[in-house]
Amino acid sequence: MIREKKGKMTRRKFVVAGAAAATTVVSGFPFVRTSRAQNVEPIKVGLVGCGGRGTGAADECLNAAPNMHLVALADLFPDRIERCKNLLTNPKRRGGPLPGFEVKNDHCFSGFNAFERLLETDVDYVILAEPPGFRPDNFTAAVNAGKHVFMEKPVAVDPVGVRKVIEAGRRAKQKGLGVVAGTQRRHQKSYRDTIKRIHDGAIGEILSAQCYWIGDTGYHENTFPNRRDAGWTDMEWQIRNWYYFCWLSGDHIVEQHVHNIDVINWVLGTHPVKALGVGGRQVRTGPLFGSIYDHFAVDFEYPDEVLVMSMCRQMAKCDNRVSEFIVGNRGKSNPNGEIAGANEWKFRGKSPNPYVQEHADLIESIRNGNPLNEAQNVAESVMTAIMGRESAYTGKEVTWDEMMNSDLDLFPKKLEFGPISVRPVPMPGQPRPR
Repeated sequence: MIREKKGKMTRRKFVVAGAAAATTVVSGFPFVRTSRAQNVEPIKVGLVGCGGRGTGAADECLNAAPNMHLVALADLFPDRIERCKNLLTNPKRRGGPLPGFEVKNDHCFSGFNAFERLLETDVDYVILAEPPGFRPDNFTAAVNAGKHVFMEKPVAVDPVGVRKVIEAGRRAKQKGLGVVAGTQRRHQKSYRDTIKRIHDGAIGEILSAQCYWIGDTGYHENTFPNRRDAGWTDMEWQIRNWYYFCWLSGDHIVEQHVHNIDVINWVLGTHPVKALGVGGRQVRTGPLFGSIYDHFAVDFEYPDEVLVMSMCRQMAKCDNRVSEFIVGNRGKSNPNGEIAGANEWKFRGKSPNPYVQEHADLIESIRNGNPLNEAQNVAESVMTAIMGRESAYTGKEVTWDEMMNSDLDLFPKKLEFGPISVRPVPMPGQPRPR
């Protein structure tokens, strides 16, 4: 156990105290509609990325608060736009056609410049749900255009992209723009109440932690069905199956496990200083799966030598675990509602849908004139996941400073339908393929 001198403000105490203060900024605004709330100013929403997550995010956004209007859609592929429109306006949809869907044909944009054309409209609030590799540049453009932004995670796939997000987030704050990311646990009441108690000292000094996304492959391989249709160029094939390509998804440790990693950063109030990881691909093999891994295990070291074990896996017919676990010198916690030890406690309240709540919190903050800005937090959590990935890919210990100063940029120099090679599967002990 690491002991601290009595009365000394250590780095760990400082960052946890800061995190506790930051927790009070958002109160968890209710998304229940009220008659009084109908008088609020309308907000026009544009959706970028009309796949399953984008379509769901649009639905959640319009149900999060009154007087919300979806007026524009953008996607590289016209068929994705049509599918999104059909899903949201289908009379057989649960609850009927989505109230607030007001998209006209002249506000449906496709092609590589679709996003720029959407920004030229009078939308106030942009949902970024395109493949993550596009997100840093799209977020930057949205901020430059003066739009409030909800962006799905991850917000980048490489260090160059992370730095773009941090810089654009700073400009958004200067311009008074709201920014919330799809790390919905930060808006989930069971997590919020538990982590506030941890920050208030319920489990004492934090000694170590674990986080897991050990799951199945069903969702991903149903959404991205491991095929290449006749007539697809390399570029179209990779973007339509973006999950399997690191330049688009960041690999599953970044795209999915970032949720759990974000919880650890939130609890500890900081990011790790270094990481040592392992990983590989045992069942996700063959060229149609691109070059991503199917499992990672990373040992992250945080300030004051707090060690965090991070594990993620995407394999079928295996035992699963999706959770976080925090160990202190006076107790332990599953931060999704449980504390054991000297201050035993269990969350008993209601926890509204966090996918709706994250939009409700952003919308309420915009309308109150004090917009939320989560860009720095989510960028640091994404960089943490990237650290783990790069350590596993290379077989080398990776430090935070090395990553923050890295010139690793996975995004193609030119976007056009045509040939683009598949990067080799990374092999530890060998140079990192770019």
